[in-house]
Amino acid sequence: MKLSKVALSVMCALSIQSQAHATDLMAVYHAAQGQDAVFASARAAQQAGQEKLSQGRSLLMPSINLNANTTYNDVTTTYGTTSAFLASGTKKYNSNGYGVSLVQPLFREQNWAAYNESELQVAMSEAQFKLAEQDVILRSAQAYFDVLIAQDTVQLTAAQKTAIAQQLEQAKRNFEVGTATITDTYEAQARYDLILAQELVAANNLEVKRRSLQQMTNGDVGDLNVLGKAFTLENPQPADAQKWVADAQQGNYQVVLAQAALQMSEQEVARNRGGHLPTLDLVANYANNSASGGSFGATDTQSKSVGLQFNMPLFQGGATQSKWREADANREKATQDLESARRSVELQTRQAYLGVVSGIAQVQALQQALKSSESLLQASKLGQEVGVRTSLDVLNAQQQMYSTRRDLYQAEYNYLISHLRLKAAVGSLAEADLSRVNQALH
Repeated sequence: MKLSKVALSVMCALSIQSQAHATDLMAVYHAAQGQDAVFASARAAQQAGQEKLSQGRSLLMPSINLNANTTYNDVTTTYGTTSAFLASGTKKYNSNGYGVSLVQPLFREQNWAAYNESELQVAMSEAQFKLAEQDVILRSAQAYFDVLIAQDTVQLTAAQKTAIAQQLEQAKRNFEVGTATITDTYEAQARYDLILAQELVAANNLEVKRRSLQQMTNGDVGDLNVLGKAFTLENPQPADAQKWVADAQQGNYQVVLAQAALQMSEQEVARNRGGHLPTLDLVANYANNSASGGSFGATDTQSKSVGLQFNMPLFQGGATQSKWREADANREKATQDLESARRSVELQTRQAYLGVVSGIAQVQALQQALKSSESLLQASKLGQEVGVRTSLDVLNAQQQMYSTRRDLYQAEYNYLISHLRLKAAVGSLAEADLSRVNQALH
């Protein structure tokens, strides 16, 4: 028996809460699919949007109504003159009836426009859901890497604190034996006090980032897999920013939504223009009425009718013309919104493309900078031992090395996120893309 995607996502979220080993990016994503309230809201909105088509189609279909009534009558009749055929008096009786009416629209321009709008509303709900699917991928990855960089910062801060503590102890010993001044001790103590404050900030930031991730998955994710040796740098394919922009103009769901909104505004103009046009309906009625008494005794009446009903609007106080002008202005607004969406998507696509390309260069530069910082630290320690470098030089070299390492981690995460954002910009971001990023984690 096959399980639904939601059921699988819920099971994944429950497994995250109980597992002892590290959690990977795909597990977080699947948990977010089933537990994230934002995505659940988008799924419900998509299901609601599907109903618009049935509602629009109903305007073209016949409508059938059944009515029934029962009435107690108490009638007193008094005639001014006596007659053998007309007798004054009081009559009490029941009258009952039922009827069926059918109306089939034959010509209603507004209904056809509303039906076309319903098709566009369904298309818009689908595009909005596709956007939500891409958004949950991006938010899962962003929240995941936010936790990783926060963890890295905590670990690097702790390592830096240990190194500064060693420098502080060494400065104190050197001062006691007279090989260094009290200034070295003060410098090391100041750095140590500062790193203690930074350690608290890093710990708080890690807690906030983990809570943000838990908000999406509705559970504790435990330890996370980190970047491993499988991490590689790859240029966008094709390596042409303009080609990516052209694809984004066609496939980006923000542009698709704006295009559907423009088409819908055009249908709204047509619908309001239909307010000037006549309507023609096929009308059929059947009625059965009976009365147990009355002036002429008990009666039982049946009536049947079939005909055409024509209606021509002549004047509605200017409301029809006003709605037409309003719809025309909204069409102009939708046109400008589409142009704005295209420009925004072009900018987003270029930013994501440059994020990947420049991210590669930045990671490579920081990798080299880290090697240089490590060499500088070793040289500074050696120089301090032989008396050509001070404790401050060593502290500065330590800070530079740890800062470079943190910047390198951040650059690697930004590079991976930029890859996903570039795919989202052209509307092709899917679970397989996230799976490739997950392969770089261990």
